[in-house]
Amino acid sequence: MGWIYLLFAGLFEVGFTSMLKLSDNFTKLYPSIGFFFFSILSFYLLTKAVETIPIGTAYAIWTGIGAAGTVLIGIFFFQESAGFWRMFFITILIMSIIGLKLVSVTK
Repeated sequence: MGWIYLLFAGLFEVGFTSMLKLSDNFTKLYPSIGFFFFSILSFYLLTKAVETIPIGTAYAIWTGIGAAGTVLIGIFFFQESAGFWRMFFITILIMSIIGLKLVSVTK
C-alpha cells in the first residue's frame, strides 16, 4: 500500500506545483487554496508511504514524480519548451524513478 500512497503523493505534488503557478504569487484565491489543499494531501500521503518504504527511496521517487509531472504540465498547459535535451533528461529521470522502484522490490 505504501507504493500506492507514494504514487498519489507524487501526483498531488504535481497538483500543488501547478496551483503555485496558477496562484500568481498567491494573489488568486482558488489556485492558492488548491495549492494548500494539494500540498497537505501530498505530504500526508508521503508520510504514510514512508511507514513502509525507506525515506531516501520514497523522497527520491516523490520528487522525481513531481519534477517529471510538473515539466510535462508545463509543456502541455503552459507552452514551455519541449526541446531535445529537456525531454532527454526527463526521460532519464523517469527511468531513474522506475529503477529505484525495481531495486526496492528486489530487496
